[in-house]
Amino acid sequence: MEAKNEIVEVKGNEVSVVKDEEKIVELTKTYQFEGETISRLDFSGLENITANNMIKANKMMVVSGAVSVMPENELYYALIIAADATGIPVEFFKGLNPRDAIKVKNVVGNFFYGEE
Repeated sequence: MEAKNEIVEVKGNEVSVVKDEEKIVELTKTYQFEGETISRLDFSGLENITANNMIKANKMMVVSGAVSVMPENELYYALIIAADATGIPVEFFKGLNPRDAIKVKNVVGNFFYGEE
């Protein structure tokens, strides 16, 4: 079992866990989505992705008519996984500009292939 690294911040008598900045992706612009302003994404939820999420992403791709031999390399697949990891609907990710969409795809791909 792999140990999970957390950043702990101590202020006076209070101890809090700070988000791992390596899992935070800064977007090139700020987006409005369902009344929320989003300028960064927290991908720490990738650690909780299971094979079931991957199966769901495959099914969503097939239903949409997109079929691939290596779906984990496809943009749509990465956006579906990103939605599961962040808790933000896939519709948000479909509205990203190309630079931000590729950032998301790279984060998910790097997670799958173990690159840091």
